Amino acid sequence: MSLTKKQTEYLQRCNHRWNVKTGATGSGKSFVDFTVTIPKRLLAAKGEGLLVLLGNTKGTLERNILDPMREIWSPDLVGNISSDNTVRLFGKKVYALGADNKKHMARIQGATFEYVYGDEVTTWSEEVFQMLKSRLRCEHSHFDGTCNPDNPGHWFKKFLDSDADIYQQSYHIDDGALPAEVVAELKKEYAGTVYYDRFIEGRWTLAQGRIYDMFDKSKHVVAAPPGPCTQYYISMDYGTQNPAAMLLWGKCGGVWYMLKEYYYSGRESKAQKTDEQYYAELVKLAGDLPIRAVIVDPSAASMIACIRQHGRFMVRPADNAVLDGIRVTATALSSGKIKICESCENTLQEIQGYVWDDKAAQHGEDKPLKVNDHAMDAMRYFCMEVFKGQGKAHIVRNDYLRR
Repeated sequence: MSLTKKQTEYLQRCNHRWNVKTGATGSGKSFVDFTVTIPKRLLAAKGEGLLVLLGNTKGTLERNILDPMREIWSPDLVGNISSDNTVRLFGKKVYALGADNKKHMARIQGATFEYVYGDEVTTWSEEVFQMLKSRLRCEHSHFDGTCNPDNPGHWFKKFLDSDADIYQQSYHIDDGALPAEVVAELKKEYAGTVYYDRFIEGRWTLAQGRIYDMFDKSKHVVAAPPGPCTQYYISMDYGTQNPAAMLLWGKCGGVWYMLKEYYYSGRESKAQKTDEQYYAELVKLAGDLPIRAVIVDPSAASMIACIRQHGRFMVRPADNAVLDGIRVTATALSSGKIKICESCENTLQEIQGYVWDDKAAQHGEDKPLKVNDHAMDAMRYFCMEVFKGQGKAHIVRNDYLRR
């Protein structure tokens, strides 16, 4: 196993209370931790406090840290998270918890932490981090953590810029952890987005202006697919007074095309539609096509129940992680994996006016401006269903091959 210059430097200097690697995706930040840092910290623990792994959720901890550790160290040394939120690592009992909500920390609140590893720290609840600071209180306590950069006003960036005992490294995607051809593909996929600055160059950058700045009519808008489609989905953002948007998607030659849209505003039409009326429009949009699933706004419980009751379509509540969904959609647009048929007029109007909220940015948050975004939500639901996780798995797999 060889390490990059940056990874070796980290191991030589991570003797501070807080040790944090920020920067590009796939640049080797986590690799050095699950191969060297975490095992060394755990084996050196003196038993004076709890040992803790924190991630956005337990699922992300499994995917980003524990699964790769098992491939390297074997399931004998790296166990599975049990019902009491603990995992056996190198013979030690370690708590493995989600940090996206302070309620997940209730089980260990008030305890002393001897060692904490933090994954994707910028996705955590700030309340969790503030509690962590007061509990990492052994004389020899250490924190090792990683994150992709976010808004420069983010609460974690403010901590990193403080005078606490922090060793901080910043990674660029060219720092040598991935094969050159993978780096080139990632640069193309994130080109024209705020995620290029953050995930490729490793910079803390404001999200400003158009969200899908890479959208280009000449590249992304077509009259029709070049041939017959082989798979179909419908994605739906539900509204009563607010507009409802349903999008029909078809796959042709490895590209997903938005074939048709249905768009209705109860407020503008001065007449609300019932769930049954929307279901009739869904049936009309689907026609005789073999729809794999209808992906619906997860808050639209009555509409989901209505579709299920009719029994014709498989229905799935959408993954409504907004920022992840925007990132996945932006990547799909940049890489040419989705195109929009010119008949989808409301979608084309929305995508060009879909912008970041400047007021939220001033408070260190990334949020889309909630105006005329219903087709954008439906598009995001589809992309999370079809493309979510593809990039991360690709990066991790190639990282192993490199090693």
